Amino acid sequence: MTITLTMQEDWELWTEANCNSSQQLEQEPFEIVREMPKRLGKGYVRDIEVYPELWVMILDYEYHDDVLCKIPEWDHPLQFCVYLLGKVTDEYGGQLGEGYTCISGSGVQRQMTTKAIKTRYVGIDISMPADLLATFFPDEKGEISQQLRLLAKDDDWQTLLYPETTTAIVGITQQILNCPYKGMTRRMYLQAKVLELMALQLAPILSAQDGLEPSPRLKTETIARIHRAREILLSHLENPPSLLELSQIVGVSDRTLRRGFKEMFGTTVFGYLSNIRMEQAEQLLREGKLSVAEVANLSGYSQQGHFAAAFKRKFGITPRECLSGKINILAS
Repeated sequence: MTITLTMQEDWELWTEANCNSSQQLEQEPFEIVREMPKRLGKGYVRDIEVYPELWVMILDYEYHDDVLCKIPEWDHPLQFCVYLLGKVTDEYGGQLGEGYTCISGSGVQRQMTTKAIKTRYVGIDISMPADLLATFFPDEKGEISQQLRLLAKDDDWQTLLYPETTTAIVGITQQILNCPYKGMTRRMYLQAKVLELMALQLAPILSAQDGLEPSPRLKTETIARIHRAREILLSHLENPPSLLELSQIVGVSDRTLRRGFKEMFGTTVFGYLSNIRMEQAEQLLREGKLSVAEVANLSGYSQQGHFAAAFKRKFGITPRECLSGKINILAS
């Protein structure tokens, strides 16, 4: 059996379950413990504020059925997630658990459906505003390091990364789950371990940016398949296939497709798609036959504000200015 919920319905189930709960789980003053709704399974999550606005959620629960969650387009915080047990996938080919962690950047999360399989889940979920990157990992000016700015997108599409689960990441996660301290000592210990875990997840990304771990060259056949994938995207801009569907069509793994697009075109598969859509949007606005709202919808944006911000970031003018004929466009 599969249960399908919207993100709002899932939140309401958790809220109702904890309002009606008669069981009092032990917790510290800076913690919130929530029981899993009986309709979904059993277990709990423990939210701990280890630093102002930086929360770590320790989870240990079990789903009775597979659960599909329909997530709308929304303003997402910065998250670092590690599951030691369980697996969650999305329609674009992303996977958390069973060998992969997840870094979910701040910014606009696109609409998607996630699937959590019927099993036990044990792990942690770190959540914070992206501005805290300047507190913990500042550059020489005290601002967010240039290497980490991809994780702070504001009104643009968020960055999603899936670093592999390493032995070191498993070790730190287990230390967080099995923290031996209480009170303020517990909070200080968890703060240090959370920062260490974030550094371990970011390490391969920063190394790749520094050129310390160049990816192996793609085979000629793989290059041809990546070009074929690009052609498919260009011919299906309004209704593109998911990352998993696209990889199956061209005959490569979704992981190879992601890596190949990054190496050959300097961006992600859907980063490339968004860029092409934005160029098409500029052309449609120049033609003057459609309204800004219609062009935003054709470009995959359900909110005009997000579309306008992304458009101005790319071209230097607003969609309305483009529609009225303004020509001071800044190429990006």
